[in-house]
Amino acid sequence: MEFRLQHRDATTAARTGEMVTGHGVVRTPIFMPVGTVGSVKGVFHRDLEEEVGAQIILGNTYHLYLRPGTEILERAGGLHRFSSWNRPILTDSGGFQVFSLADSRKITENGCEFRSHIDGSKHLFTPEKVVDIQRSIGADLMMAFDECPSGTADYDYAAKSLELTHRWLERCFDRFEQTEDKYGYRQSLIPIVQGCTYPELRRRSAEFVQRFGADGYAIGGLAVGEPAPVMYEMIEVVNGILPEDKPRYLMGVGTPVNLLEAIARGVDMFDCVMPTRNGRNGMLFTSEGIINIRNRKWQDDFSPIDPSGTCFVDRLYTKAYLRHLAVAGEMLAAQIASLHNLSFYLWLVGESRRQIEAGTFGPWKEKMVVKLAQRL
Repeated sequence: MEFRLQHRDATTAARTGEMVTGHGVVRTPIFMPVGTVGSVKGVFHRDLEEEVGAQIILGNTYHLYLRPGTEILERAGGLHRFSSWNRPILTDSGGFQVFSLADSRKITENGCEFRSHIDGSKHLFTPEKVVDIQRSIGADLMMAFDECPSGTADYDYAAKSLELTHRWLERCFDRFEQTEDKYGYRQSLIPIVQGCTYPELRRRSAEFVQRFGADGYAIGGLAVGEPAPVMYEMIEVVNGILPEDKPRYLMGVGTPVNLLEAIARGVDMFDCVMPTRNGRNGMLFTSEGIINIRNRKWQDDFSPIDPSGTCFVDRLYTKAYLRHLAVAGEMLAAQIASLHNLSFYLWLVGESRRQIEAGTFGPWKEKMVVKLAQRL
């Protein structure tokens, strides 16, 4: 993967760039819709690309390994062909999912033993196996296997966890260098900076991961319970150390305000289930603020979902109609809300690019974070 840094904002650390992958160019900053098992819930790939404007989506190693399994994916020619998605794919290593199974997993130096949430069967993820699985999936961007401690972990646990993550990272890159791309295009392995909410550990990790000369770097273990100001502080600490000529990916974040604050601190890539998960539950993110479409106040509001028209559904449907569908439990409500929210997130990062290029990102961002945080 090649990364081309293009523009820098004069008053913040925001920047724009392009990532060149085997499945196309991705313009940054970018938001990646989450397609955990090879699909973004309730959204056709056609609409993701043509209407939402998604340039890259995310899959998950843990879930795809359990179902449909690497044998099926290899026989299909990889996840791109299996799912008919022809643009880039990033895969999370599954570390977060495995470590969230607190009652059914065991961490050792070798890896993590866990039981499937599907049928209770026992499995072992090692750094080597996780690389092999992602090779079989065929992701353009593969994440290294790491331990993701709680946002409230004490210093001693966070330090021990970080050392384990670093040892696993060495094993991931050893395996990566010993294996080849499976489907005729280059795959990249991305290390993850950990360290919980401790600046010293974050600095240590950011310095360590650079030894591998990776195509990009990720910041993990944030938005897991710590206050937002602490998250922003950790981003500043890490991005002050990571190389400027490589993309920076903030994992699992977040709200529209989180995105703008992180972009202002030099982050290039994001993913989060919030647009689709919250959309299915009636929460809409708009250019004017946050809407709970189930509220009675929208019952006879025949205005567009978002007056800025960030998605084609905003031009087709009113708040009143969407509320009716949501209250009635119609599947179409979840589809419309998911399409709107994903389109809004992609509009937000796209508008951030335009503001950075115009030299107006700083004041625009300050106005937007106030609007985006309010509940309508």
